[in-house]
Amino acid sequence: MDFGTPGPPTPTTLPDGSPAWLVSRYPDVRQVLSDGRFGRAHLYAADAPVVSDVPNLVNSPDLMFNQDGPDHLRLRRTMRRAFTPRAIARWRPWISAIVDQLLDDLARRERPVDIVAEFTRAVPVAVISRLMGLDVSARERMRHWSEYAFSDGGHEDDEVGAGLAEFKVFGAELLAERRREPGDDLVSGLVRTADEEGGIPEAQMVMLVCGLVVGGHDSTMTMLGNSLLYVLGEHPEIWPRLASDEESAGTVADRLFHLIPLGDDRGSLRQAYEDVEVGGVVVPAGAVVLADCAMANRDPAVFPAATLDDLLAPLEAPTLSFGAGVRYCLGAWLARLELQLALSRLAARFPGLRLTEPAEAVDWRLGSTSRSPVRLLVTW
Repeated sequence: MDFGTPGPPTPTTLPDGSPAWLVSRYPDVRQVLSDGRFGRAHLYAADAPVVSDVPNLVNSPDLMFNQDGPDHLRLRRTMRRAFTPRAIARWRPWISAIVDQLLDDLARRERPVDIVAEFTRAVPVAVISRLMGLDVSARERMRHWSEYAFSDGGHEDDEVGAGLAEFKVFGAELLAERRREPGDDLVSGLVRTADEEGGIPEAQMVMLVCGLVVGGHDSTMTMLGNSLLYVLGEHPEIWPRLASDEESAGTVADRLFHLIPLGDDRGSLRQAYEDVEVGGVVVPAGAVVLADCAMANRDPAVFPAATLDDLLAPLEAPTLSFGAGVRYCLGAWLARLELQLALSRLAARFPGLRLTEPAEAVDWRLGSTSRSPVRLLVTW
């Protein structure tokens, strides 16, 4: 796939024809994502330029990602305690147990097996359900909610609106339940921290919970499916290394997150709140800026072509796939751990795993901003 050649900031147009500035070099993109003079909250003001009219979760002004300054930091502090690397390291044993149980189930299936249905979707759903204390009925509705939460405009607006309204009711009821009967799950922890923090509107808390439910499984499901297709289809030679060396699987996971975009990343849009010099070019106040993380992750000045596709080579610089600055993804460590464990244990259990159809025959999910196979048939 051709992601283009990074260059200085330049005027461009968004898909709807509105003007914007494209920022594509690694240091420039990192600056835009980290500099407080670029934000997102003003994109949702009444007189803001229209960056998207799709009524999904990503475009909600109550979403933490779409807050700036103190409002954003208050919500981020509420979540930060739960997603420290130390906390996630404590989760490793039970995440490993979930992966192993699903592999036991997979081994009993008649081949060929749809590994999306049996593994790449099942792993993150089981993990986020355990973390948030969700019951089986909620697990079954997650896929339904994700399609609306990350709709790319392929659904009718009324359909998306009704689906998200149902989802928000679920989030509000889950918060109320944890306030009445707190436990040791993630939602109960968020409620306690929010009470200590104070001043957080209920609508923002609901969006925090809904964002965790769908974001906590959809992105990892997408990466698992895409990664298996890429590794088995393009780099089957590293499969034995994944099986024998879990640390190497971590390096491969880092490189896969870096190489494979999740899909349509509208989260990289920002607005300049004043004139800002980026890469020797002044981006004017009020301008919408598209920080192209996929292109920046292939900037030859930072990531040499010789190692770009070497899955066993450590990254030369931090990937921008999880963002940067105050909006750096809090779930990055968890996503990395899930991908590392899933790949290494799958390769160890099924050393002869292979695709049963060519990559070009794979059907892809439609209607969502994230891109991954609908199904992926494998055998061993």
